[in-house]
Amino acid sequence: MIEVSDLAVAFGQGDARRQVVKSVSFAVAKGETLGIVGESGCGKSTVLRSLAGLDRHWEGSISLAGKPVSKDRSREQLLLAQMVFQDPFSSIHPRHRIERVLVEPIQAMKRGGGWDKVGSALEQVGLPSSFAERFPHELSGGQRQRVAIARALMLEPDILLLDEPTSALDVSVQAEVLNLLSDLKETKQLTYVLVSHDLAVIAHMCDRVLVMKDGTFVDQLDKQDLQTGATHHAYSKQLFEASYL
Repeated sequence: MIEVSDLAVAFGQGDARRQVVKSVSFAVAKGETLGIVGESGCGKSTVLRSLAGLDRHWEGSISLAGKPVSKDRSREQLLLAQMVFQDPFSSIHPRHRIERVLVEPIQAMKRGGGWDKVGSALEQVGLPSSFAERFPHELSGGQRQRVAIARALMLEPDILLLDEPTSALDVSVQAEVLNLLSDLKETKQLTYVLVSHDLAVIAHMCDRVLVMKDGTFVDQLDKQDLQTGATHHAYSKQLFEASYL
């Protein structure tokens, strides 16, 4: 579902140029959840933003659902993968009602009005359709993140890119959102790439994990490794010992 070859991302010019991602390659099978872990600033979110089409500084090659994508993506290419951001309050316009938040992707992609899909979109993430008339500040953090997930699904993508989707939420609602994501993955046959600092989240959600350090992948862990705490690199061992970065 995802094939990335020699992905490199740099920002700045001359002496200020900084290589954030350094020629990484990986693939994700259909229906798989791939996790990416590492300390802040190592390049995890930059990889996601490159996959989503939000960052155009990348070099290398990216294919989504078997289709090569370009830096300047067409609408059809943008439909393949959608992103859920870390903070649902900052990723949702505070002055727009929830219904407008949800129809915006459909209208931006010239796929109709989208108003008829709002009620079912809310219900599929466990919210009543009446929430369509509310503003973001009238919802809890967990409810706002459910809206963000519903918005990402409005365009019916095959791939969801999850950037710390529960780190801004209270511990009491993190499990609810993770269980929702797990259920949606099964019912809609989605493929996930999940970035997180929380190894408990990674172990719960992911089939396989790439460990990132200074812009490159230094280790790969499978489900059994996550359950037993087995690692193949000293840096991975440090992450497990810290439990949470």
